[in-house]
Amino acid sequence: MILVTGCAGFIGANFVHAWLERTGEAVINLDRLTYAGNPENLASLRGDPRHVFVQGDIGDRALVGALLAQYRPRAVLHFAAESHVDRSILGPGEFIQTNIVGTFGLLEMVREYWGRLPESAPEGPDRRGFRFLHVSTDEVYGTLAPADPPFAETHPHLPNSPYAASKAASDHLVRAWHHTYGLPVLTTNCSNNYGPYQFPEKLIPLVIHNALAGKPLPIYGDGQQVRDWLYVEDHCLAIMRVLESGTVGETYNIGGWNEQPNLAVVQTICTVLDGLHPRSDGGGYAGQITFVQDRPGHDRRYAIDARKIARALGWKPLETFASGILKTVRWYLEHPEWVQGVTSGAYRQWVDRQYGGTKER
Repeated sequence: MILVTGCAGFIGANFVHAWLERTGEAVINLDRLTYAGNPENLASLRGDPRHVFVQGDIGDRALVGALLAQYRPRAVLHFAAESHVDRSILGPGEFIQTNIVGTFGLLEMVREYWGRLPESAPEGPDRRGFRFLHVSTDEVYGTLAPADPPFAETHPHLPNSPYAASKAASDHLVRAWHHTYGLPVLTTNCSNNYGPYQFPEKLIPLVIHNALAGKPLPIYGDGQQVRDWLYVEDHCLAIMRVLESGTVGETYNIGGWNEQPNLAVVQTICTVLDGLHPRSDGGGYAGQITFVQDRPGHDRRYAIDARKIARALGWKPLETFASGILKTVRWYLEHPEWVQGVTSGAYRQWVDRQYGGTKER
């Protein structure tokens, strides 16, 4: 059995589905169910004996300790995080509490649990086989100039947003708990994910949702901010590979080798929607593109050098951006009830606040 934190979020839920489909090994899931943690992401697993869901906070040490003692997982995979840059700018406190203080508390309880495991065991987990896998982001590395090489694992942490700073701090805590206490950790830093179950505050699901609703498609600044786009299932398969064969104490960058400026991403989505779900008025979705004031401290470019994980563990992404975005748009078109369920009044108020100052271009 493994324990997964943040299992009802976008990446965590996709990981749980992929894990059970490919391994069948039982999962104990812990999620606080904040606005982005949606139990409907796991609806198909209700009643599945391989899946145990617990609503709770990673910072609740008594709860975490009890779960570890009861279920005795062989690994803990830490997805739980506040993860949206815009929200971190408006209110950084929650990011500090969850991503730093919460990770600290989780590490302490895991260290205590790991210390009680036997050196070897014929059945169940042992100290030598146990792993703590920390899922992080490329944003901890800062920003790149157009001609800079992509981020390698040796790139210094130079975060520029409250979100990125909180994740960088959590990376450092995980590293310190390995080097100081010997906790067997693995860290992954991924590029921008997209795919099913992504909360529509992020660019791709927001654009799909707004396009279908006939609303403006907001793009920050000039839309030339470049990101490396990674289909979420590829990310999940990479994490499985790191857990299975990664070297303790090492960091592995996971990227899609798909650098795209935001404007091109939105234009691609519009083209796909034009083909799969044409507008009733005969117009193109690109006509809804609207440029809005850029956010403070917006990093210009992220890019991941994923050669280490390819060389050491034999992983590479299966999806191109073209194939991945087609799958993503189709999923949102086929699951309108999921989108309706997560786009509450509070969500609409937040979008209006964040993107209210629009300008046509």
